[in-house]
Amino acid sequence: MDEAKRMEEGHNLALDDDAKDDLKKQQTNIEHDRDVKLDHEQPSQVKQKTKRVATLDAFRGLTIVLMILVDDAGGVYPRIDHSPWNGCTLADFVMPFFLFIVGVAIALALKRIPKIKYAMKKIMLRTLKLLFWGILLQGGYSHAPDELIYGVNMKFIRWCGILQRIALVYCIVALIETFTTKLRPTTLSPQRLAIFTAYKWQWFGGFMAFLIYMITTFTLYVPDWSFVDQVKGHGSKRYTVICGMRGHLGPACNAVGHVDRQVWGINHLYSQPVWRRLKACTFDSPGEGKLREDAPSWCLAPFEPEGLLSSISAILSGTIGIHYGHVLIHFKGHSERLKQWVSMGFVLLIMAIILHFTDAIPINKQLYSFSYVCFTAGAAGIVFSAFYILIDVWGLRTPFLFLEWIGMNAMLVFVMAAEGIFAAFVNGWYYEDPNNSLVHWIKKHVFVNVWNSERVGTLLYVIFAEITFWGMVAGLLHKLKIYWKL
Repeated sequence: MDEAKRMEEGHNLALDDDAKDDLKKQQTNIEHDRDVKLDHEQPSQVKQKTKRVATLDAFRGLTIVLMILVDDAGGVYPRIDHSPWNGCTLADFVMPFFLFIVGVAIALALKRIPKIKYAMKKIMLRTLKLLFWGILLQGGYSHAPDELIYGVNMKFIRWCGILQRIALVYCIVALIETFTTKLRPTTLSPQRLAIFTAYKWQWFGGFMAFLIYMITTFTLYVPDWSFVDQVKGHGSKRYTVICGMRGHLGPACNAVGHVDRQVWGINHLYSQPVWRRLKACTFDSPGEGKLREDAPSWCLAPFEPEGLLSSISAILSGTIGIHYGHVLIHFKGHSERLKQWVSMGFVLLIMAIILHFTDAIPINKQLYSFSYVCFTAGAAGIVFSAFYILIDVWGLRTPFLFLEWIGMNAMLVFVMAAEGIFAAFVNGWYYEDPNNSLVHWIKKHVFVNVWNSERVGTLLYVIFAEITFWGMVAGLLHKLKIYWKL
């Protein structure tokens, strides 16, 4: 009995030793699997951290900041407001900077496309959202922030605008990127122009946009046209503009305006074009002022700065932007990326300067001329490269954090700040008179009266009460991981 018991205990002990050996083997295998898993996950973790390039958000934030600055301070500083016609001011960089960064973002977002149909659905849905918000904010329905009314006469609704142009460019560039997903190279050949030939269909799309724009601009016959002035104080008088020409790049008889008048109808164009600040229209040029008595009739006419033909030209800005995104994907070294970016930026700038100063094709934002595309895209490339050096190469993120925060919530800041929806909401709470609201009080008593200057006070108000304020709001939302995305 004792012997049997000892044998049983010995057998159990042997089983325990075997179990221990098995347990040790299992633990060893688990540790090995964990190590292997960590080895595989480590690049994924690093990739996750570097996937969102900080420069992208900072550049987008910079564009939003510039928009707020020129929109709200441009009235007292005409030199930073949109150029009345030929030339380029600070405000004229905003739109192409938007389109440039949209192109970069498309390249990164569509780097891998598991299902083309699903990607197309998302692209079309986002396009429709942008169109909806564009018409709502800039179509005339919203009168923010100064007028406490809403509603639009459908006879005069404006169909075009900033978000509508972004929607068109985004849709075209993203669809080309999606449909050519199977033609993308995994690695580039060592040839100098390999990055261009690898994405030849994207460049072909940009070239077709360029071709349509140039042929239409210089060959389309522009006949005489008339309009009824709807601006308050001028009555309802009808004016006629004499044209009968082709290839004209002036305000009155260009093909860009003619296409919009034919497609949208003259009542649906922007009623306060910046050409009213030309010397031919006002003695206060380049600022706004009373129209001259001898001003030509077209000074009173509407003109769409985000029209159809000029938006086709704007596709080139998105095409150049997506090229910068492709460089970011394929070139892993900082020096290789910067060499591609900076060289292309300077080439575009030189082309634009030559075209402008030889009077071949003047730089013109209202027409979105080819020289304007080159000049602004080149500037965007140089600024993007500078941000990349400061933020992603040298690691100086702290000074640019507020730009990153704004860039992460760009749509929110655009709607609430740039379009004045938040200020309109605050202005809706007033005492006795609409001018006795918190926004008006802060601007007048905290900034303008303290500095005893409308210009300085307005500039400081825009910097601190708008840009800095929304930078802090965007930072708080980032901490809470709240983002408004379309």
